[in-house]
Amino acid sequence: MYHNRDISWLGFNYRVLQEAADKTVPLMERIKFVSIFSSNMDEFFRVRYPIILLYSQLKNKTLNKIIPPPDKDLAERVQQMVPGQFAEFGSILNKDLIPGLSKEGIELYYNKPIPPDLSGQIREIFFSRILAFMQPVFIRESLKEDLFLESNKLYLLVLLKKPGEELLQHAIVNIPADKLPRFYTLESDDDKRHIVFIDDIIRDNLPCIFIGFKVHSSYSFKLTRNAELYLDEENYKKDILKELEKKLEKRDEGAPTRFLFEEGMPTSVQKFLASSLGLKYEQLYAGGRYHNLSDLAKLPVKDKHLVYPELKQLRSVQLDDCGDIFRRIEKNDVLLHFPYHSYSPVLTLFNQAAIDPDVKLIYVTLYRIAADSHIANALISAAKNKKEVVVFVELKARFDEANNIRWSKEMEKAGVKIIYSIPRIKVHSKIALIQKQTPEGTVKSYAYIGTGNFNETTARFYTDHALFTTDSSINRDLQRLFKFLRTRSRPVKKAAREFESILVSQYNMTDIFEQEINAQIKRKKKNLSACIRIKLNNLEDTGMIDLLYKAAKAGVQIKLVVRGICALNTQEKGLKGNIEVKRIVDRFLEHSRIFIFGEEGKTKIYMGSSDWMTRNLFHRIEVCVPVKQQNLARELEDYFTIQWNDHIKASSVEMENSSYIQDNDGIKAEGKRGSQEEIYNYLKTRQ
Repeated sequence: MYHNRDISWLGFNYRVLQEAADKTVPLMERIKFVSIFSSNMDEFFRVRYPIILLYSQLKNKTLNKIIPPPDKDLAERVQQMVPGQFAEFGSILNKDLIPGLSKEGIELYYNKPIPPDLSGQIREIFFSRILAFMQPVFIRESLKEDLFLESNKLYLLVLLKKPGEELLQHAIVNIPADKLPRFYTLESDDDKRHIVFIDDIIRDNLPCIFIGFKVHSSYSFKLTRNAELYLDEENYKKDILKELEKKLEKRDEGAPTRFLFEEGMPTSVQKFLASSLGLKYEQLYAGGRYHNLSDLAKLPVKDKHLVYPELKQLRSVQLDDCGDIFRRIEKNDVLLHFPYHSYSPVLTLFNQAAIDPDVKLIYVTLYRIAADSHIANALISAAKNKKEVVVFVELKARFDEANNIRWSKEMEKAGVKIIYSIPRIKVHSKIALIQKQTPEGTVKSYAYIGTGNFNETTARFYTDHALFTTDSSINRDLQRLFKFLRTRSRPVKKAAREFESILVSQYNMTDIFEQEINAQIKRKKKNLSACIRIKLNNLEDTGMIDLLYKAAKAGVQIKLVVRGICALNTQEKGLKGNIEVKRIVDRFLEHSRIFIFGEEGKTKIYMGSSDWMTRNLFHRIEVCVPVKQQNLARELEDYFTIQWNDHIKASSVEMENSSYIQDNDGIKAEGKRGSQEEIYNYLKTRQ
């Protein structure tokens, strides 16, 4: 028995929303969580909901071939959950966050009229800054087939009446928030800051657009389209770059998946628009007056007391003047924990490699490249310095495709050898290998294995781990893996035996994890202590879940920290309460993956890029690595223990929906802290 992945994900997103309701979180951080909730929901309807709608159209015989078989009524269940979440979303904004801003002297005009004394500024902003971006369109029967609305863009439906006529005319007006600021700050004689939505500036000036008409009413709406890219990769192995660029140009032209409209829009108008746009009933969702509220993250409020205090990042890698990071890694393995530790050592590694005359070869996989990537620039410099630089760029990183394409072209132009995506496989691993020539004429290798992308931007707010090592077996394994990647060949199971230390999905990863789980079962049968502790972003693969069920039924104690999707059901018969699952949502996005088998000094610990989802284990190249150095392994074990003992930001994932019902105010009063703060202090003392 498994929980549905999409219902579980909606539970995670609801937990994000609950963080926005937590009064112990600074006000602008709570608004950020509202923004994240909105952004997540948009992506859900762009990527997952089209699949859910497809399920509802399949016959039971076909559904049963899918493992686990999805619920045919899944679309209906989503329709039941989402309106309630949006209702709570609106309540948090209207009853808590907007009044909270007002107490701080910030008047955000949200669902309320703009005072007449500010109308002059509104009119001036409209005519001087906004009007040039407006494209009003009348909807007529003869034009309905030509009506095309862009995905996730904002619109107003305006009902108009000419003097002396009873018949209402329909017009659509775009809200150009994708090209202009969503918010405008108005000047005022009082001490308050007055902030208005571009939406309301346009609404207030509709009579200036439709001269000769009386504006009867207006309603906001947006259309979400299927944004998944379907690539028949086998047919253009050599031209995937060109084909992907063509697909990206048409991404926002996908079939409609959701029509989100302002509550109060008359049913007749809903039907008129649905007919005009070719929509079905299950694609219609009532919402608030404002959409795309992920834009709240751009609210022009910079007051420092309304956000978390700045985290002073720890610097665990100390380098002497003109220090050599390679010499530091040769002394001992280095384990970093972001964002608590500075990301500088990662940048230093690539920067020094680019200019070190002894560095001959650099291998790296890039999945999501920063928009202004220092690492990509360092690789360009290395190529210009006549080093062999081989970069595997995953072009199919969803919503980062265009940025990855741009950087791959820049690097290729500079002489970097670019390897593009393998057909039907995503390379999601975060690995690098650098080879240096020693004074003795031998080659020394330096490996990097991480849980997060080579992205200095996300490293500031994603929790991740990174291991630097000169371990010979790990380095040999990475050389073999990069050799496979260079040929762009599909994995062959028999090649698994070529890896001595690292775990590589599609080669040996699931086999090793199964061996580790079975080893704990054997220990339990011998009446020895047996424990499995795992931290993941998502747990969905039924094969791995069944292994955990098997271990729990044998008496092995299993502790799981799963941030997002969790298809494992702790209510499955026979588990005897031996599996607990927790979820942590806090200041930083939990992104790391840790696998701990055993306890009491008999532990095996791995870290890496792979979640336990079918796509990660069987349709991607992921890499996990054993942490061999005892003090670093203990550090990861302590890290997990701190998170497991979190009584503030950790919630128990017992049902398909998250249950987070704690009174944090009382806990804060006792001086207790969430695990992220505790981890920072722990690492600070270690340093």
